[in-house]
Amino acid sequence: MKQDRPTPRLIRLLRCLRLLLHFVRIAIGTAALYPRVGEQGRARLKRQWSRKILEILAIRLEAPPADAPPGSLIVANHVSWLDIFAIHALRPSAFIAKAEIRHWPFFGWLATRNDTVFLRRGSHGHARLVNAEIDALLNYGMDVAIFPEGTTTDGTHMLGFHAALLQPAIETGRSVLPLAISYHDAQGNISRAPSFSGETTLLQCLSAILACRALTVRLAPAPAIDTAGRTRRELSQAAHTAIATRLGFLPSSNPPEKSSDPQGG
Repeated sequence: MKQDRPTPRLIRLLRCLRLLLHFVRIAIGTAALYPRVGEQGRARLKRQWSRKILEILAIRLEAPPADAPPGSLIVANHVSWLDIFAIHALRPSAFIAKAEIRHWPFFGWLATRNDTVFLRRGSHGHARLVNAEIDALLNYGMDVAIFPEGTTTDGTHMLGFHAALLQPAIETGRSVLPLAISYHDAQGNISRAPSFSGETTLLQCLSAILACRALTVRLAPAPAIDTAGRTRRELSQAAHTAIATRLGFLPSSNPPEKSSDPQGG
């Protein structure tokens, strides 16, 4: 099948410059505007900034409205660092991230100021504290997004889910919103360019995205799942199946769930 030629180098450079300037704008806005606007104002800024990032990278967003109340636990498969901005562009959310990200230059600072809850690997005691933080956000009416695979894939399959990360939805009685994320090239085929998996570095991933003339990110929400009377194992399997179905994966792509340790194997 004929493939598009890579984006000319000059256009790639211009996109990089625009992206850099946009992140400077985000940093200034986060520092100057966040203290002055309420939660709704911050949500609007997150949505606007995230949609602009996708626009700069020539990524079209396909995302029908999700039928779930505010304060839902969004459960999604994980392909790329772009997933965060794609979800923000649909429903601005708080995110759960590994603790190491807090110490990343710039992005750690940005994540800290954007309602990110940091989770230490392998610490059951800390996981309980994190669940309490998530409970508070959900009860406040803020969406919280998690990637229960615990890592990224290349978008052609799914891994098992860490069921423990769904516990806050049970404790608060909030809905679970399964969300399927996929990236496609101009011909509509799955694109691996945005994948941030394996040994791929952030720079390599960005370079692959810039080389694409155009991409589409599809967010396919499934019906919200009521958590009443369900165990986290049942919720995990239901969400996994709903996402896999929307991605068109065969049952063999639905492995058993992982350990209850949110960062375990």
